[in-house]
Order: sequence, then C-alpha cells, then structure tokens
Amino acid sequence: MAVSAVFVLNACKEDEEVFPAPSVSAGTEASGVPGAKVNVTASISAPAGLKTLTVLKNGAAFDTKTYTANETSDNYTKEYTIENLAAGTAVNFTIIATDSKNQSSAPATFTVKSTAVPPKEIVTVKGVLTGNVTWSKSKIYKLSGFVRVGGDTTAVTAAGAATGTLTIEPGTVIIGERATKGTLIIQRGSKIIANGTATEPIVFTSERGVGEREAGDWGGLVICGKAANNLPGGSGQLEGSYKGWHGGTDDADNSGSLKYVRVEYAGVPINPNQEINSFTFGSVGSGTVLEYLQASYGGDDAFEWFGGTVNAKYLVSYRTLDDDFDMDNGFRGNIQFAVALRGATSADQSGSNGFEVDNDGQGTANEPFTSPTLANVSLIGAKQSQETFISTLFQNGMHLRRNNRIKVYNTFITGFPNGIYIDGATTAANANGGSLVLNNIVLAGVTGWGSNGYGQGAATQPQGFPVRDVNTATPAADLMIGTKKPSEWFAGLTGNKTVASWSTTGVSNSVFGTGRPTFTIIGTAADALNKAVTVPTLPAFFTATTYVGAFNDTDWTATWAEFNPSTVTYIK
Repeated sequence: MAVSAVFVLNACKEDEEVFPAPSVSAGTEASGVPGAKVNVTASISAPAGLKTLTVLKNGAAFDTKTYTANETSDNYTKEYTIENLAAGTAVNFTIIATDSKNQSSAPATFTVKSTAVPPKEIVTVKGVLTGNVTWSKSKIYKLSGFVRVGGDTTAVTAAGAATGTLTIEPGTVIIGERATKGTLIIQRGSKIIANGTATEPIVFTSERGVGEREAGDWGGLVICGKAANNLPGGSGQLEGSYKGWHGGTDDADNSGSLKYVRVEYAGVPINPNQEINSFTFGSVGSGTVLEYLQASYGGDDAFEWFGGTVNAKYLVSYRTLDDDFDMDNGFRGNIQFAVALRGATSADQSGSNGFEVDNDGQGTANEPFTSPTLANVSLIGAKQSQETFISTLFQNGMHLRRNNRIKVYNTFITGFPNGIYIDGATTAANANGGSLVLNNIVLAGVTGWGSNGYGQGAATQPQGFPVRDVNTATPAADLMIGTKKPSEWFAGLTGNKTVASWSTTGVSNSVFGTGRPTFTIIGTAADALNKAVTVPTLPAFFTATTYVGAFNDTDWTATWAEFNPSTVTYIK
C-alpha cells in the first residue's frame, strides 16, 4: 500500500503543467526637452498568469501594478515628465514582472534621454498695439522704447481712440531694451491680462545676462485707468511726461488683471530725477485685479498709485531703491498682505521709506483724498543689528504727510531709522480727527541701535524714533496731534505697541539677508506677532486674520517669487 501511494503522488507531480517564466520587452527609447511628457512602455507575457509589475526609475520606486484577472499579457504605459536635466542625461526605467507561480522575469530597461532646449525666439515689440494681441511663453518679447497698448495718449480722451487688450500666457518672459528705455504702458481704455500661475509666473526683467543686471536697466510696467484722482481737471500725465495720461470718473474701471507677475531691474530715469516705478498705477479702477506681484531691484518706487480705486493682495517689494509703497493723488484702494525687504546700501537721494503717502504734492485739500486702507503689511528695513551699516538716506517705515487720510491695520515695522513720521499740521489734524487711523501696529527696534533701538546709522546723525515727536527742521520743533505728542497718540490707539527688538517678535533673521527668506512666524517668541491680536472690523475685501504683519504660518511667496534674480538665466 505504501508503494502504491508513492506511485500515485509521483504520477500527480508528473501531470502538473510547467509554465515558463514571464518575459518583458521594453518599448523604444524616448527623448525630449525638460518639461516634455513621454510614455514609458513595455509588452509583458506571462503564460502562468500575471501577478505584479514593478517599475523602478534609476533604481528607485516609480510605479507598481497588480493584476487580479487571469491575464497572461499586458501592454504597459505610464506618463513621465522629463525633469530639468542636462542634455544627454539618461533616465533608466527597469521593468520586472512576476506571475502566479511567483516566477520573475528578467529585468527590461526603458530609457528616456533629456535633450537640449532650443533657444526661444526673441520678438522685438515697438510702437502701439491695438486689437487683441497674445504673447506666448514659447517666445521672449523685447520692449523697444515706449510700447503702448492702445492709442489714448492725449490729456482728454479723443473720440474713437484705438484700444487694445494684451494677453500674456503664464510662464512668458518679457525683457526691456536698455538702450531705448523699454517700457510697457497700458493706455487709458485698454487692458492687460497677465495671469501667471504659482508654478509659471510672468516675468518682466532686464535684457542683460547673469551677473550684469542692475536697477534701472529698463522702464517698467505702467497701467493708466479712468478712475478719479484729485489732479486739477481730473486728468494728468504720469511723472516723466511720456504720455501716460490717466484719470476720469469711472471708479469701477477695468484695466485687466495681473496675477503672479514679477518686475525686476526696472526704474530707468526718463528725465533727470524722474524714474519710472517698477509698477505704476495711474487712476486704475476697482474692476482691475492685482494679486501676487513682486517688484525687485527697481531704480525708483516698487509700487506707486496715483489716484484710483484698485485693490491689491500679496505684494512683494524686494530691495528697491526709493519707496516701497507710494500712494498719492487721491488713491482710495484696499491692500492686504504686503511685504517690503530692503538692501543695506540701496536708498535714494530723495530719502527712502516703506510707505510714502500724500494727498497730493502740495498737501492741498483736493478731493478725493488719498485715503487707502491697508492691512497685514510687514515693512522690514535694512538694519538687522547694531553692526549693520546702512545708508543714511533711509528714513521712515511710514512717512505720512501732506494731508493724507490713510488707514493701516495689523502692520509690523522694523529696521528703519524712524518707525512712523506724521508730517505736517493737516496730517496731524486728520490723525486727531480720526480720518487717519493706525491700529494694531507693532514697531520693533534694533538691539543697541541708539538708546531706544532707532537711529540713523552714524554717530553724527540725529537719533531716530519709534514715532517721531519732533520734525526734521533745524532746530527741530515739537510735533503735536491735538494735545498729545505723536508717540502718546499712537500708544493710545487700539492694539498699537512698541517692542525693544525685532528679535523677540518671531520674525526670522533671514528676512535681512539675500536669497529666499523664511517668512513664517515663530509662535513661541516672547512678542510673537500672532499672539493676543485684537481683530478689527474691516471692509469685505479683507481676509480676517489674527496676526500682525504679512505672514503667520503660511508663506504665500512660495514657488512664484524670486529672491535671487541675478542668478536666473532667462534667455536660453
């Protein structure tokens, strides 16, 4: 009986079918430029039935597939985006199949090679653009001289003046011609639709190469609108007399949309001491969208508003020469989430400020008053420590002067010789009467800089102030807001405070250096900007926040902003 059992068992084994191991045949090698999409392909055969498929990319896991049906073959395909690799670099995908008998195939290799990116065509643009014009990211556009969208270059809009709409694709690069002071001007009645993305911002920059760029290499981006201003007659030409006429009666005017746009190395002088700003907004209306904009290394102001009602969110002023945010001629828009970072020696002969705000150049009572509302701004001056040398041309975190009626909330200021200067009797009267408002403002000094954390950077210069209580005359005269010194008036308003040093506020010291800063706040700091903040009631435009300054735990500059543009190769 035992012998019979052995015979039967051996007969069963001899009858069991034996299957060959699976086999994999990789597809034809693929190639392309960085960013191109290709398919990794292979043909698989497994007579015993497929169980799993494993794909490795240069030895690391890339993809797996499990088979549940009794499949004996498969045509595998998987999309792969070629990474930013040097031309000729190979990426090898190893493909291995196993079958239901746990037999494995021999590895098969599918290769993808990166090829050189062909240089983009440079298209020189001149003169007036009318109708619908689109600029593609597949090309680079060079601004030669004053490039105008629309033909309204007169003080009073001529009947039938040609208009245009310029649409710029995400990822497009525009360069300004240095020799001709290349500038883009959106004339009154025309539009720009420049909506980049967080991963593909639109960049306006210098035509010069890496290591050669400097402030004032080209003009800048100018938008002229039809909203009201307080200029005589309601219409005016922007500084420099380059026919940038602006103004009207339509506060809801729509000049288009800017999202995820960078302007670098702008600010060329049109005439002596008349530079174009990185971003210039002349009487731009509230129908226009401004979000995620960065001005870097400009030769004048980073952002300037001449009248108008346009709103803005997420603004970055980086190492500009003159003022970061300049507002005058009846600007009445709302601004939230803005940051300014200064360079230690980059300051203008006119004096550099975080905010410079006027009703107009003469401080008249012309209406509409300059009366914007701002919230969640961080003004980071150049003075990191007592040892940091800064230009003596730096002045104030906020220079509020000439009869303006600004309202500012949840804002942080440090590193300037003076925190706030309320300049002039009419401005002081506005503050006393409640039409100029500062709430939830944190002023932070610099350890050891003068006796109070503020100063001018040199022993021969006068002492600075968190809030100036004397003017800049010689000899200095006391300033008063009603019956109070400005510092007493400031301290008596909701949420305002002065701390000895920025180092206790939760702000990273990286905001004073070059390269990408860490903007998020360290909440455990003694005077952290997200602690015990009174929440003001603001217009519907504003996002409710419970912190002071432009950031809390999220960096909204991530991926799209650039803090080292001198090293970026734009022309390839």
